[in-house]
Amino acid sequence: MQYEAAAAKPIRSLEDAIDQCQIKGMRLSRQRRFILELLWQEKEHLSAREIYDRLNQQGKIIGHTSVYQNLEALSSQGIIECIERSDGRLYGNVSDIHSHVNCLDTNQIVDVYVELPTELLQQVEQQTGVKITEYQINFYGYRIKASDSTKWQS
Repeated sequence: MQYEAAAAKPIRSLEDAIDQCQIKGMRLSRQRRFILELLWQEKEHLSAREIYDRLNQQGKIIGHTSVYQNLEALSSQGIIECIERSDGRLYGNVSDIHSHVNCLDTNQIVDVYVELPTELLQQVEQQTGVKITEYQINFYGYRIKASDSTKWQS
């Protein structure tokens, strides 16, 4: 989350991602476009292997190496998100600052935008002596049964 305004424009749509590729001088190859389209279509965090499998299932033939190279290039330029997990990297379509809800039942990660109260951020600054400019929160939990509450949206 942002405590103070950041300089970079948030990437919240496929068009924003394509625009940022062009602004950063990245070649928008067919394979790169396939990956971006898939991540925006699926709106979930996927491993490189899942991206490879899904693209090939859609008839968009792309090699393993090309998937890995393009994911690395896109994530290193801040076009897509890369999450390091103990079982490998996951890639997502949202690259601006946000938090995550980690479902322990399904291993699904849901992007959420949470804004902490200014008083809490000031308390953290006082305790640490560090000026907070941005933050991310990781929430962990289990699916709420449909009878207990409404389902969360992905």
